[in-house]
Amino acid sequence: MSVRKQARNQGGRPRDSRVDDAIASAVRELLAEVGYARLTMAEVAARAGVGKAAIYRRHATKQEMIFDVLLPDQFLAVAPDRGSLRADLAAVLAEIAASMAHPPQGTIPGLLADIHADPALRDRFDEKYLGAQRQTLTEILDRAAARGELATRPDPAILNALLVGPVFAWLFLLSGSPSQLPSLTSALLDATLALAGPGPAGVPAGSGSEIVT
Repeated sequence: MSVRKQARNQGGRPRDSRVDDAIASAVRELLAEVGYARLTMAEVAARAGVGKAAIYRRHATKQEMIFDVLLPDQFLAVAPDRGSLRADLAAVLAEIAASMAHPPQGTIPGLLADIHADPALRDRFDEKYLGAQRQTLTEILDRAAARGELATRPDPAILNALLVGPVFAWLFLLSGSPSQLPSLTSALLDATLALAGPGPAGVPAGSGSEIVT
């Protein structure tokens, strides 16, 4: 953790949520207007109507600021409980797809490149983003096993890769259209469930008819 980050976490005045909201709105607007690479802290401060010091009290770097705006604390913080493995994984896939498809073009690849270049930011990414996903998937698999839906319990980290990897590849490597994500995630859901196999009673894992949207 950076010295600046430690200082922010050692008390002081409560943060004004109105400033937080103004900064987040400015970040989203500027990402759409100028793109990830050209966005600056000074531009965000001017658009939000706050001083740069207000931003630095919250975010040590541009990358951390964008990270916090795009990956809010509530992202996959609660495991969906829709009554079947298929429905639960469909909800997770929908949230993953939305988190990748909604930011302006170039934002996610640029941010990921910077995250991997900064060990401290990478640690935060692993804890807040990957950690949340894997905890959510662990809870979903535990419930599915208790319902008798799984012949084999997948490793949550491998399941995470199966759900995230194709969506990332479709959007950022294959230049696929976000409008086709429902078809992709529906096929991905079927393939993922097939790997788990039928439950002990011979019932296919997640035998509902939910569709990822």
